[in-house]
Amino acid sequence: MKKNDMRARNHAAYCAFLIHRLSGLALALFLPVHFWALGHAIRGEAALDGFLKLTDNPLFKAAEWGLVILLSLHMMGGIRLLLIEFRPWTGLRKDWVALSLGAGLCTGLAFMLSLFS
Repeated sequence: MKKNDMRARNHAAYCAFLIHRLSGLALALFLPVHFWALGHAIRGEAALDGFLKLTDNPLFKAAEWGLVILLSLHMMGGIRLLLIEFRPWTGLRKDWVALSLGAGLCTGLAFMLSLFS
């Protein structure tokens, strides 16, 4: 039996793999909460207005920012995987990791700026 090689876990591609998988898991866990929030609209205008007043809380704003970060990181990680899978470029893997993480974080920062303006 071969012992697990820990050197692979220090590679940038492993970090990108981990971020992509964890952001996907966090987004999957968010979906029931999202459907619960949308369920308030079915109950009527008063229920939805009461829920929307709750979302003016700064904690909800921070969670919304985190959601945008997760969405952009997951999207850029998926695009990175598609480019690596379907393009013949083999020497640019670390560059795609840096590009996907940078684009995801820039999207989150742009969204955070829009919250305060």
